[in-house]
Amino acid sequence: MMASPTSPRVLFLSLFVTLSMILHLSSARKLSESDPQLQFQYHRGPLLTGKISVNLIWYGKFKPSQKAIVADFITSLSSSKPLTAQPSVATWWKATDKYYKNSFPKLALSLGSQIVDENYSLGKSLTTNQILKLASKGPQRNAINIVLTSAEVAVEGFCSSRCGTHGSSVGARVNGKRYKFAYMWVGNSETQCPGQCAWPFHQPIYGPQNPAPLVAPNNDVGLDGMVINVASLLAGTVTNPFGNGYFQGPKEAPLEAGSACTGVYGKGAYPGYAGNLLVDPTTGASYNANGVNGRKYLLPALVDPKTSSCSTLV
Repeated sequence: MMASPTSPRVLFLSLFVTLSMILHLSSARKLSESDPQLQFQYHRGPLLTGKISVNLIWYGKFKPSQKAIVADFITSLSSSKPLTAQPSVATWWKATDKYYKNSFPKLALSLGSQIVDENYSLGKSLTTNQILKLASKGPQRNAINIVLTSAEVAVEGFCSSRCGTHGSSVGARVNGKRYKFAYMWVGNSETQCPGQCAWPFHQPIYGPQNPAPLVAPNNDVGLDGMVINVASLLAGTVTNPFGNGYFQGPKEAPLEAGSACTGVYGKGAYPGYAGNLLVDPTTGASYNANGVNGRKYLLPALVDPKTSSCSTLV
């Protein structure tokens, strides 16, 4: 019998301007050390360790090229290919190592299975419980199952308050034992709310307006926006998988390793400005990380737990 989810953590990217004003006047600014509500703290819970497969559940219509953008990102997290240019996705991900104190076995993520549900088995309007049901279709031992919903799928709270979530649940019995697995959901916001969930590749709905949005590195506003949200939530998942790891603020709506740095992508970032980024001379696309297969990505800053500051790649 499936257990109910344990307080899914929510990524409020729709509030990026407000959060940026409070927390991120620059990429080097420390989170407040005098206000206990803004302390980035460890709450003594377990983190994810060992070999973890990242399984993708594609719900709705996605082109093969779109699936490749996300799959290549997951593969890039642990890529040791010497041909990968710097700064790299793997270098960005290594920032999460600072959350682990002599943990063994060491966390090692890899791309696992990919499950496709193009026929909308649960309809085109999903509840939070249905997201968990979809996530449960993936392997449940040593796994992070990511549900990715296509542009025409509405999800409870999507756009109005969130761009994605992560949580955990107890899965089915495997060899007589039940294992707790982590899961995530991220939606494609290209047609529903790109100004909220695909910024800075689309003009924001609120706050300062730049002359023009940035060019998406993979030429897909929706999928490049999804990668940002997947990256932020993945960092939150491994450092706060069960709601008692690293976070600041209330447990019901915590700021985590990625979400605490919302809106910061490069040095010099401020509300409405993503920071000083790299620009592809051929396409004009903005990015800050190189991946496998010649991919380029824009990834959020992560909180450095040792300095309580947002650390950027560039």
